[in-house]
Amino acid sequence: MNDPVILSLIGAWLFATTTAHAAPDRVMTVKASVDGMVCSFCAQGIVAHFKKHKAISNVHVDLTRKLVILEEKKGGSISDQEITDFIKKSGFEPKKVERSTEPFTKVKGAKK
Repeated sequence: MNDPVILSLIGAWLFATTTAHAAPDRVMTVKASVDGMVCSFCAQGIVAHFKKHKAISNVHVDLTRKLVILEEKKGGSISDQEITDFIKKSGFEPKKVERSTEPFTKVKGAKK
């Protein structure tokens, strides 16, 4: 039996599964691309909803870039499914959800 091979595979699997999630002390910024948002009234409803979520500390809607930008609280988490479900319930079409360790202010201030 090739014990070093098995150990290498287990090590690679553990590394892949643990790095896929942010460390509990790391704050994640989430960008959700959304089609159909065209006015500030649309943005206000989305911001109000996400601000109520216990894991979210900041919310910004960028109508120009068609993005909802969320900042998770330290140790908090919101699932991609929760994000897309709410966006759909609000009458919009979620396209893509991306997570980043970039600061919320940097993602919010980025140009198109």
